[in-house]
Amino acid sequence: MNIIKVTLIGTRLAKVGTEFVFNGPTSECEGCRLKNTCMNLDIGRRYQVVGTRDTHHECPLHDGGVYVVEVEEALTTVAIESRKALEGSKISFNPPRCDKNNCNIYDLCHPLWLRPGDKCTIHSVLGEPPENCADGLALRLVELKRE
Repeated sequence: MNIIKVTLIGTRLAKVGTEFVFNGPTSECEGCRLKNTCMNLDIGRRYQVVGTRDTHHECPLHDGGVYVVEVEEALTTVAIESRKALEGSKISFNPPRCDKNNCNIYDLCHPLWLRPGDKCTIHSVLGEPPENCADGLALRLVELKRE
């Protein structure tokens, strides 16, 4: 089930399909009357704009102000163990135990916006990763949707 949230985003980013990671408030947000609408997303999660509205507000952080938009958490492409890569299955995301952060596919195995233990559904299986795992694990690329 897709959970749509209404929030505010800079005018330059307020286009359907734009993806962003929510980093939380800055000190300039403290006294803003719209802070609760802007800051209603989960810090560190990746979102996609799925709808826009015509409501515009001024904002000291965004050149041109902000628009009201509808967002949902974006699908995430991840490399997981092949045996778990079944379309439609629900998994608990746990990245492979690996300390090779200089590996070319490390970020596919350890995306910043997913946390160990997150409950996810495999939306689709995409195939092989662009390179083999440095530890020799059999991996598949999948698109996950956090529940």
